Amino acid sequence: MAIKMTKRPLNYLPTLYMSGDGVSESQFNQVLNIELDQIIEACKFLDEKWTPKFTIIIAQKNHHTKFFQAGSQDNVPPGTVIDSKVCHPTHNDFYMCAHAGMIGTTRPTHYHVLLDEIGFSADDMQELIHSLSYVYQRSTTAISIVAPVRYAHLAATQVSQFMKFDDSSETSSSHGSLTSVGGPPVPELPRLHEKVCSSMFFC
Repeated sequence: MAIKMTKRPLNYLPTLYMSGDGVSESQFNQVLNIELDQIIEACKFLDEKWTPKFTIIIAQKNHHTKFFQAGSQDNVPPGTVIDSKVCHPTHNDFYMCAHAGMIGTTRPTHYHVLLDEIGFSADDMQELIHSLSYVYQRSTTAISIVAPVRYAHLAATQVSQFMKFDDSSETSSSHGSLTSVGGPPVPELPRLHEKVCSSMFFC
């Protein structure tokens, strides 16, 4: 996939999820059958004629798999990819140690490719994931997981501060909330200031 700046919407839309905040292996079908439809609806809301292709990748950090070099106590070198032997026999998944482990044993990230409408080769997919580990603006080296997941964490942390404030207010239960089907009211997200609404202010 080649991501480039254009005046028209991108026809390729890679989507990355991270387990540990909600996506486990038992929820993979939910991502494909429910959340993907919601993303497609959001694209249609922006432009009815926009029909991008999707690549959905799950990134898991909460596992107990670790790798070692044969005959050495050192960690595996950064950029190591394991896509055979210990991976699923039929699913498209692989482990990647993108970062250099300075202390302790490096824990790889386990990536599951649930959907690939773009048509990456295995090498291109792994190269994309590896490259995305180097673009986190808070670090000058590779991080253990792709940067978009880190940014999603930062954005969620910022929003959670607003949501906690709304929950503690006396009027949050009666004003500025939406009603979810079969659940409690969902507070409306705060409106961002015009000077930061189009920037990554949470970084």
